[in-house]
Amino acid sequence: MKNSWQKIIISQQATIRDALKVIDSQALGIALIADNNKLLGTLTDGDIRRGLLRSLNMDDAAVEVMNSNPIVVGPETEKEQLIHLMESKSIFALPVVKNGVIEGIHTLHELLHKPQYENPIFLMAGGFGTRLRPLTDDCPKPLLKVGNKPILEITLQRFIDAGFNNFYISTHYLPKMIQAHFGDGSNWGVKIQYVHEENPLGTGGALGLLPKDIPQLPLIMINGDILTNMDFSKLLEFHNKENADATMCVREYDYQIPYGVIYGEGHRITSMIEKPIQRFHINAGIYVVNPEVYNSVDKDTAIDMPTLLENKIAKKKSVLMFPLHEYWLDIGQMDDYRRAQQDIISLELE
Repeated sequence: MKNSWQKIIISQQATIRDALKVIDSQALGIALIADNNKLLGTLTDGDIRRGLLRSLNMDDAAVEVMNSNPIVVGPETEKEQLIHLMESKSIFALPVVKNGVIEGIHTLHELLHKPQYENPIFLMAGGFGTRLRPLTDDCPKPLLKVGNKPILEITLQRFIDAGFNNFYISTHYLPKMIQAHFGDGSNWGVKIQYVHEENPLGTGGALGLLPKDIPQLPLIMINGDILTNMDFSKLLEFHNKENADATMCVREYDYQIPYGVIYGEGHRITSMIEKPIQRFHINAGIYVVNPEVYNSVDKDTAIDMPTLLENKIAKKKSVLMFPLHEYWLDIGQMDDYRRAQQDIISLELE
């Protein structure tokens, strides 16, 4: 919703002529009739034509020809849903409304136009995958197939679909197999470079191996065993908008204590809660870090990402969390791998 949607709002006193001028000047194909940003109806070129065929004239009120029951969407509607709805209904613009108030507008042209990002993407593919043996005895975990594609290829394609084209892959275990599969990225129309850890350096330590000519832009890094359908462009947009030095994706995790919990003062019981549920935010293995952060890691320094970010927090840097509500699975154990094989069908990530 990067369009100037406020400029297509007209009042209920506006004429058809006024509405047509707005539709023509803003090139979004629609005008929104509102009262204090409360949506009353929408007006398109087609609505005006049908009104004129009913013998209305250009100085009649626009409310006479508006659609008073338009299709609208909420601000959380996913891009894929928006495109499907617009194509199935043959409409080119959808007002975004929450509690009756206009918050923006989506156009089909905007949704189908894929932005291009030069931000580097760092795919962490150096792990041994010990808990997935014997599957990983002769195959690095990121190349294990989920459905018809390796895990890491699914992730790569998600980034490509979001408009990213500049990739770096860290390797350690069976690196030649990973390089043989992905090559220089030309099969996907992107650029892939490799950094190899002679000794495991941890997720943060691998940052110290990145080439010096890497674009000095916020970098997105992700563990190579993560399966998710999150929108990476939204993550980057959040990071930039909030002026963060680093952003960590987090996932809500519930833990139910299997016993009744007793609270008291001395010997006196003050309250009891039966099998309470505690909620935590856990690290989802996806980060955005500014150049100052990844340039601060010296070559061949072993450090994991949580420790690196804790160091930045201690220095009063802005380290934020990005709650991840979309599908997410860390394929760390055999049960996770089996679940991924079932989930991939409904996720349509293949």
